[in-house]
This record gives sequence, C-alpha cells and structure tokens, in this order.
Amino acid sequence: MAQKQIELQDLDLQQLVEVKKQLEDELSHLTSSFGQLKQAQNRFADCIESCKAIHEKNEAKTILVPLTSSLYVPGKLADVQKVIVDIGTGYYVEKTTEDAIKFYNAKVAFVNGNLEKIQTTVAQKQGNLRSLVDVMQYKLQIQQQEQKAAAASKA
Repeated sequence: MAQKQIELQDLDLQQLVEVKKQLEDELSHLTSSFGQLKQAQNRFADCIESCKAIHEKNEAKTILVPLTSSLYVPGKLADVQKVIVDIGTGYYVEKTTEDAIKFYNAKVAFVNGNLEKIQTTVAQKQGNLRSLVDVMQYKLQIQQQEQKAAAASKA
C-alpha cells in the first residue's frame, strides 16, 4: 500500500505538533528496538566465543554451569564435541560446536541486516523531524510577525 505524502506547509501548527509527537514516538521505539537488537547480537557473539572455548583439553574439567543469571552449580564437561543450542521459543537442539558456531554466525548476520535497516529508518525519520521543526519555526515566525503587525495597526 502506497503511503500518502503530506506537505508540511499545508498543516497548521497544531497538526505539526501532533506529527512531531508521532515522529518522536516512532524514533523512541526504533531506538529501543535498535538497543534490543544490539543486546541480542552481543549474546549471539558470546555464544560463538563460548563454543570456541570448548576444547578437548577441557574434557572432564570442572566448570560452573549457570542455572539462572546469578546461580551456578559445578559440573564436568562430558562431551566437548556437542552442545545444546537454544533455537528459540523454548526449543533446544544438540549440535556439534562447529554447527553451533555456524548457527550463531547466521543469527549475527541476520541481526546485522536488521540493525542496518533500523539505522536507515532512524536517519530518515530524524531528517523528517528536522524538516518538520524547520517548518514549525518558520510558521511561528510568520505568526509572530502577523501579531506584531496587528498590534502595530491597533496602536
């Protein structure tokens, strides 16, 4: 569906204020989404590093296994060739460390693509917001000049 373009000059100040608020809300949401995607990207990168850290020389060594973000229990690496990968929505799959690294690299690439799209959209919205503010300032100056002229003609 094609978007209808609105000429900013055709809107009155109240409408411009409403459009400005909408743009600011969209920018806020996009910025929040960008931050969340960056966090996901960092988690996937951490997973890649964790997979790379599993070596045969670490087999049977005692490690700390996270049960929650702040609770760990001791455990031993029984198999350094395979890991359990969270593939989303509560599903886990056993993969080789090599396949897990490939999986997480694909996730990082996917997130990077979305980050680039969001950056482009944010830049566009920021440009729209700057244009809107410029038009608002111009309309305010015109309004102030008209008020001064009206006051001068009454005097």
